[in-house]
Amino acid sequence: MTTRAHRLVLWDIDHTLVDYTGLGSLWYADALATATGVRMHTQPDYGGRTERAISTDILTLHGIEADDEVIRRLWRELVAVAGRAEATLPEQGRALEGAAAALAEFAGRDGVVQTLVTGNLPEISRYKLAAFGLDTHLDLEIGGYGSLSAHRRDLVPHAVSAAAEKHGAVFAPEAVVIIGDTPNDVRAALDHGAVAVAVATGRYSAAELADAGAHTVLPDLADLDAVRTAVLG
Repeated sequence: MTTRAHRLVLWDIDHTLVDYTGLGSLWYADALATATGVRMHTQPDYGGRTERAISTDILTLHGIEADDEVIRRLWRELVAVAGRAEATLPEQGRALEGAAAALAEFAGRDGVVQTLVTGNLPEISRYKLAAFGLDTHLDLEIGGYGSLSAHRRDLVPHAVSAAAEKHGAVFAPEAVVIIGDTPNDVRAALDHGAVAVAVATGRYSAAELADAGAHTVLPDLADLDAVRTAVLG
């Protein structure tokens, strides 16, 4: 049976909905030491990348073969570190202005499905969002997560397929909206013919996001009317 679903909104997390600047590198340092006994002495680029790509780089930079077994051991420790920090996350980060209102706005619209396309692992995604109650309007079961691939673009078809199967709907490329703060988010959308909405709330400027090809660039999510127009047309 088909549903009335007609729009799929795929949200990024870090620097789009929440800001935990510096926390990821601290978690990785802890997880790397526990998983491998090696102290972190250098870091890769984190922005807009998936956990699989980041983990591979960290292991390689520290002279450790990044096979699947080691990567998954690192992830287990990473999830454990995040779990231990869960109670203090509200003090270690912040929800970005307009995030809660935007999520609530689309959750209240018939036919709109919201989930994630994020570089984070599923468990860490939930921790980061739940700290500010931002998980309540998202269907986290059908998201595209950073454990799936080193390439962010690969997460999009996974989320689209899972959403279509769950909701009995066909989401044409132009009915899929990806919201993020990096050129990687924009390229992931464009690679699949989806609508790319960029927010300049991370390290990339509005000009850089526009140059990457974003259909709409917003300074942030504070203007709900502008967010609504960007997502719904």
